[in-house]
Formats: sequence, structure tokens, C-alpha cells
Amino acid sequence: MGQKLGQHFLRDEGAIEKIISALGDNIKTVIEVGPGRGALTKSLAESLSSSGGRLIAIEKDPLLAAEAKSWDLKNLEIIEEDILVALPEVVSKLKDEDYALVGNIPYYLTGFLLRKISELEQKPIRTIFMIQKEVAERVVSKPPEMNRLSASIQFWADPKILKTVSKNSFNPPPKVDSAIILLETKKSPPKISAESYYSAVRAIFAQPRKTILNNLAAKFEDPRKIASEKAAQALEVAGLSPGLRPQDLSVEDILLIAKAIY
Repeated sequence: MGQKLGQHFLRDEGAIEKIISALGDNIKTVIEVGPGRGALTKSLAESLSSSGGRLIAIEKDPLLAAEAKSWDLKNLEIIEEDILVALPEVVSKLKDEDYALVGNIPYYLTGFLLRKISELEQKPIRTIFMIQKEVAERVVSKPPEMNRLSASIQFWADPKILKTVSKNSFNPPPKVDSAIILLETKKSPPKISAESYYSAVRAIFAQPRKTILNNLAAKFEDPRKIASEKAAQALEVAGLSPGLRPQDLSVEDILLIAKAIY
């Protein structure tokens, strides 16, 4: 049934060690997305046990959840639920306790899960995911290769690729290679509402090949000439050239635009 959910089970000890070492020594609570057959889970629970930590694993597949419950690991709690439903509920019960989020993420789930994390009021101290290599490279992109995904994630986290992992490190092997990505949540988030920032991102990257002036003008519900004037004025306040393309902008540039508009 795991394969029906798009799961490819990790069997690379080096990758498992990299994920565990990236957690650091100060995390006592870890939430794992999809323990699967337990390759990461068992090593992670053992590592946390030595420091008095605990592991909460969320598994949607009832057969895999039942298998995980049979492992008899004292510091492991298994929750049988969809991660998109369970994550906010689990985090709300932590009551401001620091935690980390880890997992070997099914490719189809990556975008939905990253969006769900961005919506959490209490975000993890750090997130360490195994995801599709191509997606990881998009997340860490900087100008002149910025994209909507990197602009969205880098609003709240500093991303870094820790290791690339061959498709042959999984059973069954996926069609493409993967990467371990670290998302270190920013301690001082930008002083603007997330809603305003993401609204600016959606407008700026609506049509990546167009200039930021044209994309921003389309945001305003005015006649074309007035909309262009409003967009040009916002860019002037932000100190940015109207001829720039979306991929040329840094997070700081997008913040300036968002503040100028809102």
C-alpha cells in the first residue's frame, strides 16, 4: 500500500546519518513525516533516546502504521493520519516547545507540505526533508534564478542542500535523484504580514517571462494606463528598475515591493 501513496523507502545509511546529524543536539522533540519501513525512524528514535528526546511519527498508511507500532520503541509515538491534517493538531499540543520536522517525502506531497508548514504559527526550529533533487534546487535558488517556490520558502526559512542522494538508494527506486534539504527557520521574520508578502510573490511571478512592471500592473484593478502608473510608482518607492524580470529579484527586493504596495 505504501507504493500506492508514492512512497520510495530509503535504504542509504549515509543519508540517514546526515539527516540525524543535521538535527543538532538541542532538539528534544522531532516530528517525522511517514516513517514507512522505519529505516530512518529506528535510528532517529535511538539517537533521541540517548538525550531524553521523543519522536512523533505520522503515517497515513494503516498497514505501515500498524507495523510501526510493533517496533516497541519507548520514545516513539505513532499517529495514523494524513500529515496535512495531523501536523497542525500535533504542533498545537506542543505549547511553544521547540521541535524539528524530518521525513522522506513522497514527491507528490512536497508542495502541499511546504505550504502547510508556511502556514503554521509555530514553525519547526529546522526542517530536514528528503525531496526530489530538482525541487530542492529550485527551493535554494538565488537571483538570477529566483522562482515562486524559492521566493515563498525563503520568506520564512534559510534553505541549504546537505546531500544529493541517488535514486538507487531507495526501494523501489524512483525515476529521479533526491536531495536532503535543510530549512532553518528564521529567528527574526520580516516585519510584514505573510499575506502581503505572498500576495506580492503571486503578482510578481504570475508570468515569469514578463517584466515586473507588467506583472505588477496586472495586479491593479484599474484601466491599463492607471495600473501601469501605480506599478511604476511602487517600483520607484522600492528603488527597483521596472525592466527587471521576476527571476532577478531577491527576497529583500520582493519585501520592498510588498511594503510599497501594502
